[in-house]
Amino acid sequence: MDKKYLRSLLANVQAGDLTIDEALERLRTLGYEDLGFAKVDHHRALRQGFPEVIYCPGKTTEQIVSIISRMAESTRSILATRADKHVYAAVKAVLPGAEYYALPKCIVVNRDPEGKKEGLVLVVAAGTADLAVAEEAALTAELMGAQVERLYDVGVSGIHRLLASQDRLQAANVLVVVAGMEGALASVVGGLVDSPVIAVPTSVGYGASFGGLSALLTMLNTCATGVAVVNIDNGFGGGYMAALINRVRSGGRGSRA
Repeated sequence: MDKKYLRSLLANVQAGDLTIDEALERLRTLGYEDLGFAKVDHHRALRQGFPEVIYCPGKTTEQIVSIISRMAESTRSILATRADKHVYAAVKAVLPGAEYYALPKCIVVNRDPEGKKEGLVLVVAAGTADLAVAEEAALTAELMGAQVERLYDVGVSGIHRLLASQDRLQAANVLVVVAGMEGALASVVGGLVDSPVIAVPTSVGYGASFGGLSALLTMLNTCATGVAVVNIDNGFGGGYMAALINRVRSGGRGSRA
């Protein structure tokens, strides 16, 4: 349940279109709803500005469908990450408006696609192999109300491609920099801009990259100021943090869900 839903509910009571008892019934699960296998946090959008996000691995298809269905009753924006096409087909059967983004493997229910976007988050990716993680970050930030631009395939092995876009780097409120291999791109970008940089290491690379550990350590040990790091392949976490920073820098607080 988000602020817009709650305002609409109260307005209907005020106008006499909804009785107090009817409104109370709809608010019955405001805190959380116990489904037995999960406690769905319907209150999160009011507390944090965005609804609970569903991480699909480890859950059965039936559990995912049940959670999304319950959330859809009072939430305009729903994001499920790391979902395969079989899960999407099951969700689509009960929620025809659900969309699937194949590259980042995300399911989205967005009942406000034309909602106002604020500020600017720039998602920067080192190589094409990093795009799945980069798109997860971009999609998350967009759904949270940020205006998002993408700058892809600008890794340090051809640094002139990055330097040719310095005006775009400087224009962003916050940047999400996604890179595998040695992960140096975040340090380079951090040394060029005066905005926060969220570094996302990916598991892309040969043997000595250790599944992204090399990129993670490079980013953690950066000498560039203003760079913060999330976990390996955590595009969602990078996009979420970027959207929160962008919201504050744009002068906005509260729910965009």
